[in-house]
Amino acid sequence: MYRVFEALDELVAIVEEARGIPPTRSCIVPRGDVLELLDDVRDALPGELDDAQDVLDHRDKIVTDARTAAEATVTGANDQAERTVGESRAEADRILAEAKAHADRMVAEAAAHADNLVNSAQAEADRVVSDGNLEYEELTARARAEADRVIEAGKASFERSVADGQAEQMRLVTQTEVVRAAHTESARLIDAAQAESDRLREECDHYVDSTLADFEETLASTLRTVGRGRHQLRSGAGAPDYAADYRR
Repeated sequence: MYRVFEALDELVAIVEEARGIPPTRSCIVPRGDVLELLDDVRDALPGELDDAQDVLDHRDKIVTDARTAAEATVTGANDQAERTVGESRAEADRILAEAKAHADRMVAEAAAHADNLVNSAQAEADRVVSDGNLEYEELTARARAEADRVIEAGKASFERSVADGQAEQMRLVTQTEVVRAAHTESARLIDAAQAESDRLREECDHYVDSTLADFEETLASTLRTVGRGRHQLRSGAGAPDYAADYRR
């Protein structure tokens, strides 16, 4: 390669030292020397220049082949991306379905437990009310029987004597107080049974409300997890770890 520059310098020197032809700007140079130097330049040029010229001659084909390979690479990358997105969506749908099924099971279990509590409370309330009614009827029946007996005894005593009738009348008044007390006691028992029923129902309602509140919090957490997963899918951050959020 050094010979190329040396021959070019010699050609420049020959042209600069050549004798001019007035009045033109042409000059006379030794043809043999110039041709010899040009042959030296041609021989000194490396073979890589010929290869480079071949590359230039075939550049259109090379560019076309490179463009075709690039398009094939882009197409393959797009297909892979679509497959990856489809698999991620399928996984997200599966996790969402599992979360929904779990939530449905929790709702069903909470509803069944609440129904059991309500049924138990209702049965207990019915039993208390029934016992109170039975006790009220027994006390009322005994009081009525006693009243009837006292009235009959009073009538007999009145026929015997006015004095005995007055005494019997006082006793009947006393017995009437007993009947009134029986009514008062039965009313108290019924009120107590109703209060117990209301208390049990209130406890049941509180338990159902707290259970549904826990379920609501669990469901809200599940929805937030799914929302974060969808956001990560849209932003291209990769498939989210739903299992970690669900375990929390």
